[in-house]
Amino acid sequence: MKINFTRKALTLKGFVVIALLALSSCRSYREIPYFQDVNRNTVSQEGITNYSPLTIQPDDIIGINVLSLNAEASAAFNYNPQNNPNTGYVVNQRGEIKLPMVGVMKVSGLTTDELRTQLQSSLLTYLREPTVNVRVLNFKVSVIGDVLRPDVYSVPNGERITIPEALALAGDANITAIREVLLIRERNGKREYVPLDLKSKALFNSPYYYLKNNDMIYVQPHKSKLATVENRTITTVLTGLSIVALVVSAIIR
Repeated sequence: MKINFTRKALTLKGFVVIALLALSSCRSYREIPYFQDVNRNTVSQEGITNYSPLTIQPDDIIGINVLSLNAEASAAFNYNPQNNPNTGYVVNQRGEIKLPMVGVMKVSGLTTDELRTQLQSSLLTYLREPTVNVRVLNFKVSVIGDVLRPDVYSVPNGERITIPEALALAGDANITAIREVLLIRERNGKREYVPLDLKSKALFNSPYYYLKNNDMIYVQPHKSKLATVENRTITTVLTGLSIVALVVSAIIR
């Protein structure tokens, strides 16, 4: 009877685990692949019509680097306290920055190329043959939810990143993730919640395909992920019970 009791416990454990694994594997493969409506039998092309350059916004940190034949004078514009390359001009809530000699300059709504052109023109008054480089230093996106590495990611070039690229930074969505993500964007005092379907190539033409500074992507886990976690918990508990049953059986014996 003692041996039968132990065997029954082990058999019950195996049955429960197999049943739960079967339930958790009911998710269809059709829910997994990206861009399912892309023709994979031939090369296809389409024009890119939804890209718009990044525009500078309040709270952006602008890195400005100026070179000219007047090296010492140029250095005054390269705002770089304590030689920190990640420190720049913070755009205030009025969309302005303050530059040496030039003074207050409205930059909100400009692209970095437009600001570069305006600065080069303004600096001709003070410098000989100025060359200006401009970039956004604090461009970042957040990827949270069911991905390999949820985190806040800095974008080194400070200009352009897409939804698939952001997911790649986070190690991609896990196999247990739903292929429909939620983009959360704050702009002009408003917060937008944008559902996007990763299973369709329509994503490439979405106006939200190219991310903006401080965008957040939430990747929702499929309910099968909960079943997987529950399976592990139940397996652990049943393993513990089996060990207890074996110990009790040995003691009684």
